[in-house]
Amino acid sequence: MRRVLLIAYYVPPAGGPAVQRILQFIEHLPEANWAVEVLTVNAGAYPNRDPSLLRAIPDTVRLHRTVAFDPLAVYARLKGDGEGVPAGSLGDAPASLLERVARWIRANVFIPDARVGWWPFAMLRGKQLLGSGRFDAIVTSGAPHSVHLIGRSLHRSTNIPWIADLHDPWTDISYYDEFPHTRWAQRVDAAFEHSVLTEASGVTTVSPSWADLFAGKAENRYAVVENGFDAAAFRNVDPSPSEDFVIAHVGKLYASRNPVAVWEALAALREDGRIPRLRVQLTGTVDPAVRRSIQQYGLSSIVDIEDFVPHHEALRRMAQSTLLLLMIESFAQADGMITSKLYEYLASGRPVLGVGPANGDANALLREHDAGEIVAWNDSARAKEGLAAHYAAWEAGDPRSGAAWEDIQQHNRVHQAERLARELHVATDTH
Repeated sequence: MRRVLLIAYYVPPAGGPAVQRILQFIEHLPEANWAVEVLTVNAGAYPNRDPSLLRAIPDTVRLHRTVAFDPLAVYARLKGDGEGVPAGSLGDAPASLLERVARWIRANVFIPDARVGWWPFAMLRGKQLLGSGRFDAIVTSGAPHSVHLIGRSLHRSTNIPWIADLHDPWTDISYYDEFPHTRWAQRVDAAFEHSVLTEASGVTTVSPSWADLFAGKAENRYAVVENGFDAAAFRNVDPSPSEDFVIAHVGKLYASRNPVAVWEALAALREDGRIPRLRVQLTGTVDPAVRRSIQQYGLSSIVDIEDFVPHHEALRRMAQSTLLLLMIESFAQADGMITSKLYEYLASGRPVLGVGPANGDANALLREHDAGEIVAWNDSARAKEGLAAHYAAWEAGDPRSGAAWEDIQQHNRVHQAERLARELHVATDTH
């Protein structure tokens, strides 16, 4: 069996969607004849923590943790409120002078991202591990994209084959323009991106559109490895539906992910008296801008919000909903956005109503499995039509179903780990 060193920042006890992709490789690469050891950070600055996910890491997998310098954590202590500059979208709340200065430093000093302070520590430990001679390949999985700079440095110093797994765009990420980059910083960041795409032995990403995006920047071998779903995690999920019509969203709703078309449609349907037994359940961080929209459309009384729950509880909420809500923000590369939770939405068997690019990869996936649709960002009329149809079917005792379990197995984590294993075999066999 060959052995790979997987380098990632978001590893349990971190929580959130990025961790699920890492777990799919940790758990299932050994089934594809690749033993895994993990290089990660110790006590990282995680937006969410879910210690229960530690149980998902097999005892046979060795974790190597290092210290890191994290400017966001330092800034949070300086502010004294426990909150730093967001690692993702900044939202639309007014920023104080201190926050504006911190954002400028984040954009122009800590390039490509605020996790770059882990680079020297991971490099030192990585060289020690790779010097043992027991590793056949390296995989870096991010964002944060600074992990790919770690992989690049280790690949340069050891000549061991290296796969860069990018589950987000780099200089095209949805919130990139929210930060006040100087032209110099943009050039440095673009140079980092190009060097990773060029020097990696192979590049994987999460959707066909994003594979094409990266291929347009640099010549290399590109492959799609989906985020996938954990089939085993759904075995003990209780699918008993609620007595009400429940629209559920699981995950963060940034200001840029505000499904205004849905709020407008729900308000109109309620005014017409067409959806009396309705609850909206939002699980995950909800930006103040989204909360204001909910209030503006008079929906506060039917919306329940809980900031964060363990992963198994999130799956239960998906399975017990009537309709799942998906939101993809509007940005230049939105067509390639397939959020990791969409695969879990499919596995829950519940239908999906999304707001985003109607011709994107996510909608193609939903259509492939007759599991729902995505309406355009400003198409509240189509959202209203879809919501009314789902409610009418539910009210008649014949609620619409989502994807069929037997039809989605090519998207499970085992198959996605096999895809990555194939790329590792190509990289090592042609090295």
